[in-house]
Amino acid sequence: MNRWLGLGLLLALAGALVLRCPGLGMRPLHNDEAVNAIKLQNLWEKGEYVYDPDEFHGPALHYLSLPLVWLSPARTADAWSEATLRLLPVFLGTALLLLLWLLRDGLGRPAILSAAALTAISPAMVFYSRYFIHEMLLVFATALTIAAAWRWRQTRHIGWAMLCGAGVGLMHATKETFIIALGAMVVAAVLTFATNRLRGGLVAHSPRTFNLKHGLAAVAVAGVISVVLFTSFFTNLSGPLDSIRTYLPWLSRAGGQSPHVHPWHFYLERLAFFHRADGPVWSEGLILILAAIGTAPALSGRGLGQTNLGLARFLTFYTATLTIAYAAIPYKTPWCLLGFLHGMILLAGLGVVALMRLAARSRMRLGLGVLLAAAAVHLAWQAWALSHVYFADRRNPYVYAQTVTGIRPLVEKTEALAKLAPQGHATVVKVMAPDSDYWPLPWYLRHFRHVGWWDKIPAHPYAPIMIVSANLNATLDEKSDKRHLMAGLFEMRPGVFFELYVELELWRKYVAGLPRERE
Repeated sequence: MNRWLGLGLLLALAGALVLRCPGLGMRPLHNDEAVNAIKLQNLWEKGEYVYDPDEFHGPALHYLSLPLVWLSPARTADAWSEATLRLLPVFLGTALLLLLWLLRDGLGRPAILSAAALTAISPAMVFYSRYFIHEMLLVFATALTIAAAWRWRQTRHIGWAMLCGAGVGLMHATKETFIIALGAMVVAAVLTFATNRLRGGLVAHSPRTFNLKHGLAAVAVAGVISVVLFTSFFTNLSGPLDSIRTYLPWLSRAGGQSPHVHPWHFYLERLAFFHRADGPVWSEGLILILAAIGTAPALSGRGLGQTNLGLARFLTFYTATLTIAYAAIPYKTPWCLLGFLHGMILLAGLGVVALMRLAARSRMRLGLGVLLAAAAVHLAWQAWALSHVYFADRRNPYVYAQTVTGIRPLVEKTEALAKLAPQGHATVVKVMAPDSDYWPLPWYLRHFRHVGWWDKIPAHPYAPIMIVSANLNATLDEKSDKRHLMAGLFEMRPGVFFELYVELELWRKYVAGLPRERE
């Protein structure tokens, strides 16, 4: 039976790679990806990383990205592509399927295979597995923590306790919101224990006696990983303290002091039903419905066959707690839904099992299987379309403040001008935009050695190349008596435009080199 489970997981793994790997560089870098890329470049070239408790997130993403960057064909950061940067989230999003093997005796093989298939084809899971941000690493570390804790409960081996601690340490070093997932685990464990005791006859599923030695080993491993990463391998001794101090600014943002404030149904709307004019209808309703079906037998204790009720109930309480917590927090960005979506997918695997057990006759099971397969194909189509067609389109429910493809002509034209300028990439470039609205340009202009950044028009704005936010109403061509010309208007994000100004002589060289139209 394990052989068939292994084969099924491998097939799901292959499907996950097919959806995640092709065209990794199609979508321009999001602002957050570009910030992470600059930090990774600094770590790669100078060996420097300092955790910032006021902005950004933990160090784990950058340190874990290094091995994959070393293995890539690129020998310098200048040669990195968007695809190079996204190797780690692709790996983690796919490795989530392998962690399911650790839960095989808890959820049962049919539920594991169903959950593996849904993880492979979930549009949100696929889309954000192609995103160089912290979220997929947090989901992986959380899943590792739960799976290792389950294996420890089954075997009582200290190695699993230490792996569980490693998962917690990695969660902490990844993102500040790890505390929400950890809190949901604690709540779920308490509710599971209470439910098992109250149900009667299920005491056998209650947690076994706690082993202090194993608990201390888990805490020690978590502490070592957290300290090593937050201190940047003992070069930034204030890092661990900063990892606690960070909750002051983040709690302020979570409470509503942020432009990312959205209503409670923000996440569920994207998962259940999302439609904008002239766009398709997107829905991961199959997962939501199957997850809801899976919770009923988990709570009642009937209809799940070989599933361990303790684990099923834990996942039910954990997913519900995490979903409610994220819905209640005003600060919302769409990738944050991945944590509770992963829990829903595990419950959806149980939902498939419950439905199949309800279908008493073989014909009913065949019909149900056909319907589920058709719905799965539709999910896979959505995953492909969102990642390969609507990858930078506002009609995509998971696109959020996304850089549009209009940035590529701007960067290409700037590079072409540098080739003609006497100083090449040493040419002075001045970028002006309010509120650091110029990201992700710092990444795309990384080849230039003299780039200046301003949040308004400086007293001396002129340079051979100037990139200016249209919101600043610069009119630098008119103000320079046409010694500089506006060479184009480019969209950076939806409704965010930038003007390119070029020194007149440099622009003449550029125009002279353009191919002539045939008469």
